[in-house]
Amino acid sequence: MEPDTIVVKGAREHNLQDVHLELPRNRLICLTGVSGSGKSSLAFDTLHAEGQRRYIESLSSYARQFMGQMTKPDVDLITGLSPTISIQQKSTGWNPRSTVGTVTQIHDFLRVLFARVGTQHCTQCDQPISAQTRDQIVGQILDLPEGSRIVLLAPVVRQQKGEYRDLFEDMLRRGFARARVDGRIVSLSDDPMLDRNRKHNIEIVVDRLALQGGEQTRLAEAVENALELGEGMLIVSPMDDDIDAPQTGRRKKTSGDLLLSSRYACTACGLSFEPPSPQMFSFNSPAGMCMACHGLGVRIGFDPELMIPFPRKSFIGLAIEPMRTKIGKWRRHIYEAVAKHVGFKLSTPWQDLSPAAQYALLFGTGDVHLTYSWRWSGGTWRHGGTFEGVIAELGEKYRQTKSKMVRTYYEKYMRKTDCPECHGGRINPQALAVRLGGRTLREVLGLSIAEVSAFFDALELNSVQRIIAEEALKEIRARLRFLNDVGLHYLTLARTAPTLSGGESQRIRLASQIGAGLVGVLYVLDEPSIGLHARDNQRLLDSLLRLRDMGNTVIVVEHDEETMRAADTIVDFGPGPGVRGGHVVAHGPLDAIRKAKKSVTGRYLSGAECIEIPKERRPVPSETTAVNRAATDGVARDTAKQSPQKSVKKRKVKRKKQ
Repeated sequence: MEPDTIVVKGAREHNLQDVHLELPRNRLICLTGVSGSGKSSLAFDTLHAEGQRRYIESLSSYARQFMGQMTKPDVDLITGLSPTISIQQKSTGWNPRSTVGTVTQIHDFLRVLFARVGTQHCTQCDQPISAQTRDQIVGQILDLPEGSRIVLLAPVVRQQKGEYRDLFEDMLRRGFARARVDGRIVSLSDDPMLDRNRKHNIEIVVDRLALQGGEQTRLAEAVENALELGEGMLIVSPMDDDIDAPQTGRRKKTSGDLLLSSRYACTACGLSFEPPSPQMFSFNSPAGMCMACHGLGVRIGFDPELMIPFPRKSFIGLAIEPMRTKIGKWRRHIYEAVAKHVGFKLSTPWQDLSPAAQYALLFGTGDVHLTYSWRWSGGTWRHGGTFEGVIAELGEKYRQTKSKMVRTYYEKYMRKTDCPECHGGRINPQALAVRLGGRTLREVLGLSIAEVSAFFDALELNSVQRIIAEEALKEIRARLRFLNDVGLHYLTLARTAPTLSGGESQRIRLASQIGAGLVGVLYVLDEPSIGLHARDNQRLLDSLLRLRDMGNTVIVVEHDEETMRAADTIVDFGPGPGVRGGHVVAHGPLDAIRKAKKSVTGRYLSGAECIEIPKERRPVPSETTAVNRAATDGVARDTAKQSPQKSVKKRKVKRKKQ
């Protein structure tokens, strides 16, 4: 039989004064009292520390050597202690890759959901694409009007330069007699002559047939050969005239062609894609992250507005401030080549330069080959190259420097912006093009938790998709409900973890623990209601009570009145802070705390003492707001500081009156 109570004897950690206490298990316990009275010392530095120490000691000696040893808290005896989990207000040290979605593991289930039941779209034309089986392709062709005369083509070359004589000879040896080259049907035995400097499209004629009732077997065999030859793709083209007719030089119309693929491919753009997988939707995996920002969604780079604080200066006069030092002869002859190419003078004020000139100096001239002229006493030496721009030069210096001071200097002129490739989505274009319920993963992660919850509640799937997505949807909806219950409905799943407050990160961990479904655990929480709006406080309490009802002991360090009234047991520390605290002044249910004479908390809970609202307020002039009045008072104080003689005279007048 498990013990019914947690017994603490002789607790002297920090300012605790030899505390003896019995706490009921599987109850909601509130530790309260004035700040510094010893609440956290008992909850975290005694109970949680001893629970963690016992857990580590239960491991093997091999495992303990990697985890280190924990100091035993200053306490004589603790019995009935369960495995402990601490949920504190800690928001520092989180990885910038972590988001609300990854911390709560919702993102993991979203990756599976989008990979298995999402609809792939083309990254260029945004049209839906999907993989097809050979039977589906045959069925799609048979859906054409009966009696239609068609040609099955296997695309082997797409917009590539060359003569392809070896290809034509190989196809001829394999038994293929014709091909469609650049829209024209040609005979392979005639040795088609192609311009090696032009891009060509070559499709091999696999079969030609009329769609009749008995042609299904032949059609299936032709589709199989065409997909094998075309690497998963084939073209169905209407046969308007006799394919054996002599060539007249006219190009065959291709507007009625039907491009089919057994892989993920866009029939309109001719682009093929990898089959979607959960790794493709992870910004922590090379298979899914945006390579431009490495999955961070943002890029830190130099901002021209910060780099050029004084546009009246010229480029040669260091209008670009982070260049710092005077431009020497070597760098100047490079910039002069840029100025000559674009058509401006380096001595012209920056604000008078054309946008093309400013862009060339900052971002370079692209692939244009420039000729640089270095003049010296022996003549002129000319050399060539490309110019990447001042921003690229400064970026290289920023990456190579090992000096923290230099990096700090450059960072003054840098700004964090959304990645231009993924626009903050963090994943590659193919993953961003997959939709579920009409929304991409980036759009879903950008919604608030309340909106995401409503989206998945209203999500409509077909019978097959419902079977595939059943477990993932169940977990997603449950975790979203937990986040709503702890009052985090306003956050987005894409919100990065380092930007969360201590109370928000604590409630996220609380929601994760509720979803874990552990039983027989001692949870220790540090003021979970901090930063929470009063209207959402009851939802947080319902979550704590749910943890208790699951068979756990919940200890909350809290000052909130609603939490105290909802607790099964209250422990009031005091009577004061620091050395005047460390004693248990009241212990028991709510009624017992109200009757305790030494308990300051009890007097406020019973109504014997209260903080009354002032009967009179300071009048605020209707024509000014409190903010303006505060600013006016601040100006008056500054004026008084600047004119000490006047203030001295005022003090003398007051003394005389007194």
